[in-house]
Amino acid sequence: MSDTASTRATRHTPDRRPLVSAPDLLSSLVPLFADWVPRQRWFAGKGRPVTGFTLLSATELLPCTDDGTAPGLLQLLVRTQQSAPPSRTPAGGDCYQLLLGVHPAPPPRLAPAVIGRPGRGPLRGRAVYDALLDSRLCGLLLERLRAPGRLGALRFCREPDAVIPSGLPGRPIAVEQSNSSIVYGDSFILKVFRRIEPGINPDLELPRALADAKCARVPAPAAWFESAVPEEDGEPTTLGVLQPFLPGSADGWQLALNALAVRADFTGSARALGHATAEVHTALAQTLPTTELRRPQLEAIAARMTERLAATARAVPVLQPYRSRLRTAFDALAAAGGDGRSWAAQRIHGDLHLGQTLRSADEGRWSLIDFEGEPARPLAERRRLQPAVRDVAAMLRSFDYAARSGPAGGDPWALEWARRTRDAFCLGYAEAGGLDPRSAPALMRAYETDKAIYEVLYEARHRPDWLAVPMAAIRRLAAGGEQTVGVDPSRSARPGGQG
Repeated sequence: MSDTASTRATRHTPDRRPLVSAPDLLSSLVPLFADWVPRQRWFAGKGRPVTGFTLLSATELLPCTDDGTAPGLLQLLVRTQQSAPPSRTPAGGDCYQLLLGVHPAPPPRLAPAVIGRPGRGPLRGRAVYDALLDSRLCGLLLERLRAPGRLGALRFCREPDAVIPSGLPGRPIAVEQSNSSIVYGDSFILKVFRRIEPGINPDLELPRALADAKCARVPAPAAWFESAVPEEDGEPTTLGVLQPFLPGSADGWQLALNALAVRADFTGSARALGHATAEVHTALAQTLPTTELRRPQLEAIAARMTERLAATARAVPVLQPYRSRLRTAFDALAAAGGDGRSWAAQRIHGDLHLGQTLRSADEGRWSLIDFEGEPARPLAERRRLQPAVRDVAAMLRSFDYAARSGPAGGDPWALEWARRTRDAFCLGYAEAGGLDPRSAPALMRAYETDKAIYEVLYEARHRPDWLAVPMAAIRRLAAGGEQTVGVDPSRSARPGGQG
């Protein structure tokens, strides 16, 4: 195991050795990490044993003293070593960001956050715990974001016009997903990325671009922190983003379930959401690069979809009988390119579903959030230019998931509800200037089919009881009938929940 570390990050007295440069820091923490890291919701390598850790950088955000009066705060980037990594995993394993509190005697309220006490090394005998469950240390992170500058291996950045009050109380969001989030008062939310890949994260890049385009549908970042050392392409690695919090807003998934519970119409809300989505796509296309997908690109997309179908059919045998008929959707997309068809491609949300939308309580205005994309996919893939129809197809799948998992349970009324909401969303999207998805059936069917296949794999691996939801869409898509489609569940423990 490598135990390299960054330079010191905080002031220290001349006779105090920088903790982050202690050669045995990582080795003393490995027994704790080996048990704790694989059990976290954000750990992506479940099912494969962790065989070791490599310390990539360490920053002492708050001195880890041993006088028992105050906690210390460490930020670490560690790479896991695992057996039999899948092809998508970078050589050496995934990289994770850990924020650790250190205290000789933490208060009882922090007992659930304690990871353990190292038996040796510079932190010997002191409690090491998840710092994002400590409101005091969460407050320190906010103060760092208020004061731009470099601190050891980190750089804290802030938009010049951002007003970030001091002393806002911080509280973690109870339901953890692939990242960790802290809400400060009713003003800001800080997303701390857990699984780290080199480069700028779309959840910072795209909202900043939308702010430049004066698009008010997405909360504009106020501050962020990143690796102080840019990667080879000159882009730093994003570690966390602070954005305005939208108090009183309800997420679209819960709103849809509420409507289904009382058999209420949702077409007006779906149409307005289509407007909002088209506005975001238009602003992204005006601000960031675009391209045209012609025959070579469309054939490559169809080939990747076909490969995913084959791999999923091998992993989930229940999909096997539908494989040849599902493939016709991808063959039709490739054939459209051969016939001279082309479609625009641009930056998109990449993981759009009802749980990634918020509607304000006062004006009923929709906002889109969480532009990270599907976290299981490589960062380069998430930043790839793609047809906006991919986001539309994902949202349509979300309406179907709601109809099949809500109180109505997929009865005929709920399925008709889903059909009408899908149509209303497409209508609103076209009214706001987006390409009417119904005018590109080959593209739309291919992306709907690809999404349903993704859902089959996810449900089979994580929630077998939910496999019937995407399989119902698979049967219809394979038959060439009406597409009934829904949410990417990988971002939530509950179907359609906010990631």
